Amino acid sequence: MRIVWKSDEINFDNAATTPPLRSVIKAVREFAPIYASVHRGNGKHSRLSSELYEASRYEIMDFFGASAEQNTLIYLKNTTEAINKLSNRLSRSSGKKDTVIATRMEHHSNDLPWRRNFKVLYAGLTPSGRLDLEDLEIKLKENAGRVRLVAVTAASNVTGYVNPLHQIAEISHRYGAEIFADCAQYTAHLPLDMKDRYASDHIDYIAFSSHKMYAPFGIGVLIGHSGSFTGEPDCSGGGTVKFVTEGDVIWDDPPHNEEGGTPNLIGVVALLAAIKSLKTFGMRNIGNREAELSAYAFEKLSGIKGIKLYSDRSLPRIGVITFNLKDIFHEDLSAALSDRAGIAVRSGCFCAQPYVQNLLRLSGDEILKYKHKPLSERPGMVRVSFGFYNRKKEVDLLIDSLQEFLTEG
Repeated sequence: MRIVWKSDEINFDNAATTPPLRSVIKAVREFAPIYASVHRGNGKHSRLSSELYEASRYEIMDFFGASAEQNTLIYLKNTTEAINKLSNRLSRSSGKKDTVIATRMEHHSNDLPWRRNFKVLYAGLTPSGRLDLEDLEIKLKENAGRVRLVAVTAASNVTGYVNPLHQIAEISHRYGAEIFADCAQYTAHLPLDMKDRYASDHIDYIAFSSHKMYAPFGIGVLIGHSGSFTGEPDCSGGGTVKFVTEGDVIWDDPPHNEEGGTPNLIGVVALLAAIKSLKTFGMRNIGNREAELSAYAFEKLSGIKGIKLYSDRSLPRIGVITFNLKDIFHEDLSAALSDRAGIAVRSGCFCAQPYVQNLLRLSGDEILKYKHKPLSERPGMVRVSFGFYNRKKEVDLLIDSLQEFLTEG
């Protein structure tokens, strides 16, 4: 389970993307010589490629507890494309259900696609920045019969908070709405069970990206019930049809109608290898290991004079910690950690500007003040995000560096 990443730099930017596992690189290298076109040829390699590609759907759905009889799995480039596809699809069959309820803690990718196709309401936050479940239920009750979907992050890329997906699912279903979980930040850290569709707390749709699961080869995944993806796709072309004449088209069944063009088979090989390794290590073991590291980092960071932490360590979370140091601009601090200490972190608003604005307690006037400023001049935070391979000694180096910067400042 060692990673392929021979560098002296400490990587605390895993929420953005993760390095490939050795097992992933090995699988790609071994498969590359027999790579061939999927669904396009009768040669031996083409048949083997097609068989692996189709069989992969069942293995991945099984990893997330999704019934292959009730669901379909669609391959895309990333989570963002998956959410856009789902938004486009659901908007066609929304009828009177013209509303989506999102939350104030979403990544832009789980916000903007819904704005384009639906009326969007936002469930509020608690003072600590966690999703307010009472407000969510109030909005569902007030709009009963009009809500098509509740769109919620499984784990925040800003605070690390883990949302109670099955509780949210049960509440959503009670008022006739489905639930979509943006699992981009979740799948590499904790186990997930979508559950049978007859369970009141089942999760209707999920999406995630392999590049955040130690398999950065350009694959995204959307899983949901097959009936939502029948008929004409939003991206048509080769591989999406059963029959075409000059005046007629018979579309293929899902998921094939949604996967136009030659698919990214190498990306699928990489994802399968990563999932196999994660299963071997154990998702609960990974979660426990990262929770221990996160608690250690929180304790050490809390002892630094002048630090502001933006999440509650006592709440369920993954290993994401955001902070600012007094009198040091977030981008300057991030650059200094990289250039002087060899520690990679992220700074800014992490594609979740409304959430960060809320956590920074910016007023409406302050937000407007920065609206037309370049990114380098806007308020933000520094983010540390862990993978299962990070170590306490790396956290110690981070703490020493921050203390040194404060002493110098």
